[in-house]
Amino acid sequence: MTDMLSRPGARDGETSAAQTSEIAARTKPLVVSAVISAGACLLTGLLTCAAVAVIGWLGATFGGASGAVRAGAAAWLVAHKAGVTIGAGRISIAPLGLTLFFAWCLYRGGKSAARSSAADRTRDLISLAGAFALVYGLGGLVVALLTAEGSLKVSPLSAFLGAFSLALVAGLAGIVVESGAGEDIADATPAGLRDVVPAATAAVLTVIALASLLYGVLLAIHFSRVTGMLELLDAGVIGSVVLFAICLMLVPNMVLYAVAFLAGPGFQLGTGTTIAPTGVDVGNLPALPLLAAVPADGATPSYLLVLTAVVPLVAGVMAGLVVVRRGLVEREAYALGWDAFALRGAMAALLAGVVLFALLALSGGSAGPGRMSAVGVPGALPAAGVLAAGMAIGAAITAAVVASRRPADRPDDGETDAGR
Repeated sequence: MTDMLSRPGARDGETSAAQTSEIAARTKPLVVSAVISAGACLLTGLLTCAAVAVIGWLGATFGGASGAVRAGAAAWLVAHKAGVTIGAGRISIAPLGLTLFFAWCLYRGGKSAARSSAADRTRDLISLAGAFALVYGLGGLVVALLTAEGSLKVSPLSAFLGAFSLALVAGLAGIVVESGAGEDIADATPAGLRDVVPAATAAVLTVIALASLLYGVLLAIHFSRVTGMLELLDAGVIGSVVLFAICLMLVPNMVLYAVAFLAGPGFQLGTGTTIAPTGVDVGNLPALPLLAAVPADGATPSYLLVLTAVVPLVAGVMAGLVVVRRGLVEREAYALGWDAFALRGAMAALLAGVVLFALLALSGGSAGPGRMSAVGVPGALPAAGVLAAGMAIGAAITAAVVASRRPADRPDDGETDAGR
């Protein structure tokens, strides 16, 4: 990691004093790079939220511009899982579309910090990631202190922890990729474990894609509800723009609720409600167009029950195919039996289940007072467990069957050398 990373002046192992001086002149100290990059990410997120809030204020007939800016700051805090209390209600459900946008900004910020600091040593990378996350977390704390006023209250500690955690994960990913440490880690990881990550990614993306397809189909089937809600809201041009932005930020949440639905345990849209393949009991819902896809109270169609078994198996098949495709290109692939590929497939399914559990757990929270104080996936762990079990079965069987059908002949030395 410390040989050639982030050293653009080095070629073929040769360096010069002039090149070293030129590179040093273009770099910045770790702390300076962290402060600049984290500050840019902080301002980008706050300005985005404030812009949407001000657009909504322009179309409203009450309130002031300062209140709109504070509302945008509150949305920024909620997107970092910092609970905001407004009067008797509490909002802690993060709009994951906005959270993903902030994570992308922080990832880019981490890459920028690594590039400008030219950090390449392990301790320097750790220090840079820690400083980057600390600056961003302190920014979240300051935003919480400035936003809290009157009936609007925010916990500074939760704001700091939420911002710090997101910056640490996303920023560290950018730093590792830009510095080249990611390639070093991948090279040092055994091939079996290295193949598990892309296979698990394929499984997670397959589950999310199928859930998105199901949600889109249900939304299209109940499109008349969408138009009815829009007519009822009568938001106008500016209000429609703000409503579209809100729905766009909440789409990932709805997709994850569809994932929980396909897993079996389902989700809830309020205290005492249930939306699951076994039945729906939800009653009246807020006039949010995204909720038009929710089935009506009563029994659900039988094909939805079939999907609860099919989706995890399909995701497992995809993971198993990735495991075999990557495993067969290894130099010692001929020495691996079908059981080794099956084990890798099961490990990929387990990792995919952990990722899905984290996403399901983050998708819920409180959306207001009273009935809306509980929204999300209360059974996130059982849902992830069911998905992981189904994916493990599909991945292990697929990997074992495909691997067992490969040619059994061991390549001779000439072929092996040519393959290298």
